[in-house]
Amino acid sequence: MSFSSLGLSEPLVRAVTEQGYHTPTPIQLKAIPAVLAGGDLLAGAQTGTGKTAGFVLPMLQQLSRPNAAPPGASASRRRPLRALILTPTRELAAQVEASVRVYGKHLNLTSTIVIGGVGMSPQTAALSRGVDILVATPGRLLDHHGERNVDFSHVEIFVLDEADRMLDMGFIHDIKRVLAALPKQRQNLLFSATFSDDIRALAAKLLHSPAMIDVAPRNATVDMIEQVVHPVDRDRKRELLSSLISRNDWHQVLVFTRTKHGANKLAEQLNDDGIRALAIHGARHRHRPAAARGQLRPAERSRRLRASDRPHGACRCRRRGGLARVRRRARVPARHREADQEGDPPGNDCRLRTGSRREAAADRPAQGPARAQWRQRRGRVDVSARWRATEPALAVGPRRGATGAPHDEPR
Repeated sequence: MSFSSLGLSEPLVRAVTEQGYHTPTPIQLKAIPAVLAGGDLLAGAQTGTGKTAGFVLPMLQQLSRPNAAPPGASASRRRPLRALILTPTRELAAQVEASVRVYGKHLNLTSTIVIGGVGMSPQTAALSRGVDILVATPGRLLDHHGERNVDFSHVEIFVLDEADRMLDMGFIHDIKRVLAALPKQRQNLLFSATFSDDIRALAAKLLHSPAMIDVAPRNATVDMIEQVVHPVDRDRKRELLSSLISRNDWHQVLVFTRTKHGANKLAEQLNDDGIRALAIHGARHRHRPAAARGQLRPAERSRRLRASDRPHGACRCRRRGGLARVRRRARVPARHREADQEGDPPGNDCRLRTGSRREAAADRPAQGPARAQWRQRRGRVDVSARWRATEPALAVGPRRGATGAPHDEPR
């Protein structure tokens, strides 16, 4: 059976053929007609069986229909968001969005990705132009929704990919917040590698009379994976791992540890044994995990990659309360430091104050008769008290006019 027999349009079939695919996989054979029928779907398949194309292809087909434009779309200057795909990790989101672009390159549809760990400004600009399909991770999506950068009112299709991992990573509350913002009339697609009891409970709340597809046995592993257990004392696990790597001449190995500290320690120990290893976890800089994965791919480079069970995609961003807390700090001028330190508490002999060159120049002794008259008219100012002041954050100096004489009012 070919892709054209599943009811896909010619541009989609042509895009799939250009990628070298001619025969649909079992999950695609069942999922594509079910999605094209317009109802909700609960599908389970092992990773690597083509389930991404199982929902991307029929989704593109539905969005590209001539009469599929949502009401009010023509009145708006930008494209309304019509399909939302939610994934648990940045890497999976990038893969799914790449599939959307590859399979939809012959269609007049746009897509973008919204993930954490990168700046929000480019994402905001893309959303402001309007997109048909959005692939996102839960945290960053909610950030944009809170900033009103994304509008869910026209969403027709909602896809929850890798739902089992989503629950394992604790995204259930974020999922509920996203569902609360979506319109009630929509098509829901839930794809998962496994069918646990938690997944079935989530499906009961999310889906309405869904079609169920279970290509793989319940919670079964991939047939190509061989599982072996090595009973060993806790203190000798590292020795056994080094022995297995060296004895079997393994060139690419992925090891999971329970903690970030354990990942760092194991990587150091393997390097001491002459086995080049790298650690990847949430405490590392956001650019380093990608660099570590890049070094893992070529066999002649790093042979081992250590990873903790915590996703490294967590974004740590601390927002400032306002501009008043972002201050330029300048050292107190030397001639004022003695007077300032007399009123300082012990231990603050070298204090830094906010200010600028212009404000420091305003505290210099009078220069010229105009400056002297101005100081006499305004009254002498205790310079040390001005430098000790913490409110307002920046000291305000006098403003000069065109003739060089200062004005009475501060700037």
